[in-house]
Amino acid sequence: MSKKRHYLVETVPSGPNAAREAEKVRTRLLNQVDEKRNPRTKATMNQLMGRYLEVLDVEPTTRGTYEGYIRNHIRPLLGDLAVGRLDGEVLDSFYAVLRACRAHCGGRKYVEHRSASEHECDGRCRPHKCRPLADSSIRQIHGILSGACKRAVRWRWIGANPIEQAEPPSPARPDPHPPTPEQAARIAAAAWQDLDWGMLVWLALMTGARRGELCALRWDRIDFATGVLTIRSSIAQSGAKTWEKDTKTHQQRRITLDDQTMALLRAYLRRCTERAAALGFTLPTDARVFSLSPDGRTWLKPDTVTQRYARMCARLGWDMNIHQLRHYSATELIAAGVDVRTVAGRLGHGGGGSTTLRVYSAWVSEADQRAAGTLAGRMPALPAGLESDGGLPAPLPAPITDDSAPYLRMVADLRAAIKCGALRQGDPLPPMVDLAARYEVAPSTAHRAVAVLAADGEVVVSRGKRAIVAGL
Repeated sequence: MSKKRHYLVETVPSGPNAAREAEKVRTRLLNQVDEKRNPRTKATMNQLMGRYLEVLDVEPTTRGTYEGYIRNHIRPLLGDLAVGRLDGEVLDSFYAVLRACRAHCGGRKYVEHRSASEHECDGRCRPHKCRPLADSSIRQIHGILSGACKRAVRWRWIGANPIEQAEPPSPARPDPHPPTPEQAARIAAAAWQDLDWGMLVWLALMTGARRGELCALRWDRIDFATGVLTIRSSIAQSGAKTWEKDTKTHQQRRITLDDQTMALLRAYLRRCTERAAALGFTLPTDARVFSLSPDGRTWLKPDTVTQRYARMCARLGWDMNIHQLRHYSATELIAAGVDVRTVAGRLGHGGGGSTTLRVYSAWVSEADQRAAGTLAGRMPALPAGLESDGGLPAPLPAPITDDSAPYLRMVADLRAAIKCGALRQGDPLPPMVDLAARYEVAPSTAHRAVAVLAADGEVVVSRGKRAIVAGL
């Protein structure tokens, strides 16, 4: 702290009510000081973002994402704003700009050039078209601002967190698009043209592992005796740099493999061992399962795997990404009747299955419908006479007792009178007042009973006239 005086300043527009408005502003500022909600600094959002990044402790990939959002969106639009001036209105306007155009063009027309350096324009230099920033990106920006402002409150830069006054975009409903079984079969067939690539794609289909987890997989993490694969780490990438890190949920998991997959892995291990021996190497037990080095000491780059998969699918005529193989594994397991918690364990989802249920709720619903059909198929035969003409089960009528609702007793009595002939076709029903008095109920209850008979086609009701018995 500089121990200098910090003044709260707010300008009131001139006009006949300026003095009254200035007094209101003065009262509000005094209340802020009394409640210790006033800003303690004139620092700008640029300064807050810089300080926030200095103390932020996150994964390098997450830091890179944060720095990109801060550099491209927060600093250009909010950077010069004093932290104390940030409020709900400013944030709502900020998000509105991002939803209008990710380039913050403000309606300005210009040409988007393919390069910032001197060049001759060609077809890649095109007039700018506004594209909104995705809601998921705006939510991430909201999270960055929230984290920074929470620290600003703790550092006593501001008295209250202004982010609480803003409303972030609603989270998008998950809508995974896994390949169909027919597409998965064609993808696997195309991948097997290269045995190393085919084994990677096959494991992605069978395990639902993330691309970085497959790149980090070692031979000593596959137990050929029990058929269990253990995932303990993942390969991360930022630009050309790669490194090994914990899994996304920082937990290891064990995945049981089927006999066919284990047989393929044994054959692939023999191939890798023979290939290493032919080049004068010995394949170590902790070698990477997928590697460009004959001794398995290096790992594949995740971005390379993604790009190769996209090119393969493009040759097949589809626009797909490798993450959809993870969706395929999950949806096929759920469709086969595997419980959500088991699927979550294989995929490495946190929350005890809540994430799995949220993302794959449509497939869980489909499996639930099949389960209902399975239960119905195991039920005993229906009693004789319970089926209607259409072959569908008709509900058995509940018996009418003295404890039944009054209108139901009235319906039963009138229906019995019609069936026994006491009331014939065309005969009028007793007046509503008489019916209500006979059963000691309100006239509305009598009207309800007659409405039930009319709905069943047993009586005909006309406006202003007494109900009459309908024809058979």
